[in-house]
This record gives sequence, structure tokens and C-alpha cells, in this order.
Amino acid sequence: MISRILETNIRKRLDDKKAIVIMGARQVGKTTLLETIFKNEEGVLWLTGDEPDIRSLFENITSTRLKALFGNNRFIVIDEAQRIKDIGLVLKLITDSIKNVKVIATGSSSFELASGIGESLAGRKWEYMLYPLSFSELVSHNSIIEERRLLLHRLVFGSYPEVVTSAGDEKNLLKELVGSILYKDILLLEGIKSHEKLENLLRALAYQIGAQASYNELAQLCGLSQKTVEKYVDVLEKAFIIFRLGSFSRNLRNELKKSRKIYFWDNGIRNALISDFRPAETRQDIGGLWENYLIAERLKALSYEGDFCGSWFWRTIQQQEIDYVEEKNGRISAYEFKWSANAKAKVSKTFLDSYPDSAVSVVSQNNYDEFLL
Repeated sequence: MISRILETNIRKRLDDKKAIVIMGARQVGKTTLLETIFKNEEGVLWLTGDEPDIRSLFENITSTRLKALFGNNRFIVIDEAQRIKDIGLVLKLITDSIKNVKVIATGSSSFELASGIGESLAGRKWEYMLYPLSFSELVSHNSIIEERRLLLHRLVFGSYPEVVTSAGDEKNLLKELVGSILYKDILLLEGIKSHEKLENLLRALAYQIGAQASYNELAQLCGLSQKTVEKYVDVLEKAFIIFRLGSFSRNLRNELKKSRKIYFWDNGIRNALISDFRPAETRQDIGGLWENYLIAERLKALSYEGDFCGSWFWRTIQQQEIDYVEEKNGRISAYEFKWSANAKAKVSKTFLDSYPDSAVSVVSQNNYDEFLL
């Protein structure tokens, strides 16, 4: 069993009154995490929004009915909570009206869950994001030496828990996972009918990792309107498949101010979408795979640490670029990513002149563990 960083954080919150909400893509390990936490606990009631009769139980629910449903159970776990209508109001009713009950809700998409709990649970919840296994979690399980040896494998197959623990069956698992995410979380929940065009958009995004995303260009490639592309990108981000990175700017005249790059939370999902599982060392897109891996892993680490900072890329109209920029407590740190440990990184003089107090680092195979731990 690979220990998850969130386990300790969640255990600390079990004795207060606030609801716990855990969001993340399908199969990242939300249910397994809670099973581990409550393994030796008594008085735990498990419910899942995937089951129609469970969903119907919460229709027009009252506090009296909830008390009867929960009985003497101390902990109420509601899995796939986004499928329950008005889940935010349900969770609010539990936290406000039923004493000595702790509710924990999970969701594999933020479509309904996030929108349903925002205002309803203001000040009444602890919210966590669970991602595919992080570099830190894998290092704790395998050792840093072993994880460094597995780097090429991770760049191709990613780090979903079942993929990591099922050596030899990674391709089949990833293909099945992509289908599950597309058809259960996106097409069904959002009522998107044109699955072929959505798949075309995902493949287009997969081929463009590390490049600036142009909604107009993507629309032309996929036969969609720009407005539809923007909607689909937002949906894919809420399903925890992709994330957007904006451009860093302090209003200098030549800086790009409204650009964005789009990355995947997991390299394996990205490669499954384009059916490309060739060994990493033979691929022309190794630079994109490396950049996607480093940024996704960095953001996972920051999220788990509760480290609040801004994250961007930087580019000028003249195409001078910094791969990744962070700002924390007023301090700017810039990073250039190089796959080859021997590659020489040329940091933009414009950036150095514009932000002379910033710290600039080059991240390669030699030192990437320091960047991610």
C-alpha cells in the first residue's frame, strides 16, 4: 500500500464539525484513502452517489430523515457525491442539524460538487484535492534511487495508482481509464453529444503540450467554434484531466499578458489519448513530456504542502521565454527545464533585467528531485 500525503491532513480534521470534501479524477485513490483512514473505526456508514437508490434517498431530504438514515453512525462517507442533486444543501443540512456526525464527501469531477458546495458550505468544510501518485509519495514508498531509475517509465505511463502497481498492463489500464473519464465524467455529466469532436480536442491538446494554446487554432483543427472550445477546455479542467497555466506579467510593454499553456495532470493519460507508448528516450516529444511532468508534479507538491504561491510561464512578443515562474511572498523564482543534463540553458536577459531580484534555476535530470521534493 502506497501511503498518501493527504492521509495525515485528513486525520487531523476528523474530530471537528466541518465537512471534509475530497475531489480528484476517477481512480486516483479517493476511496482507497478513506478505506485506509477508517479501517479500524467503528460507526462508519458508506454511501455512493453512483447507485440510483442512494441518490433517491437524498431527494427532498429533511434533517429528521437524515437522522433516521444515519442511525448511530459517527462518520458518513458519501462517495461520488457530485451525482447527488443539491449535494451542497445536503452537506449543509448535515453539518448544521445533526450533532456528533462527521460527513466526508468525495467527487471525481467538480462539475456539480464544486458549484454545489461553494456558497452552501462556506466556512463549513475542509476541501482537499487528490491527484495521481506524486513524486514525493512514490519516493517515500520506493526510495529516491528507485524512482530516479523509473523516471523514463513515469514519463510514458504516468502515476495513476493502479497503473503504478500493475507492471506490464499499463497500456490496457490507461485506455480503460481514458474511456471511463470521457464517458462517465464528461459526456454523461455535461450532456456533451459530440464525443468525436471532444476526443479530437483532447488529442490536439495532447500534441500541443508545452506550447501556447490558441482557442481559435484549436477550433479550426477540431471543427468547433471558439466558444465551444473554451467551454470544453473548462469542462476538461473541472474533470481534472488538464490544467491551464497563465502568462506572468507585470505590465511590461513586450510581455504577453493573456496567453495560456495547457498541460495534463498525468503523462499516461496524455499518451493514451494519442495511443503513443513508445519508450521516452526514443521520442521527439521528450521535451514536452519532461515539461508536463515537472510542472504537474510541482503543482501537486505545492497543493499538498498548502504552499500558496502563483504559478505561470513567461514569454515576450519576441518569443523570449521562461518555462515556469513562481511568486511567493513577493519573491519571484524562475525555472528553465532541460531534458539533457548537459544542455546549456540561456536565461532571457530581458527577464533578468526586468526582475533583477528573481532567483533563476535550471532543472534537469541531475537535480529534478530537488525541485519536486
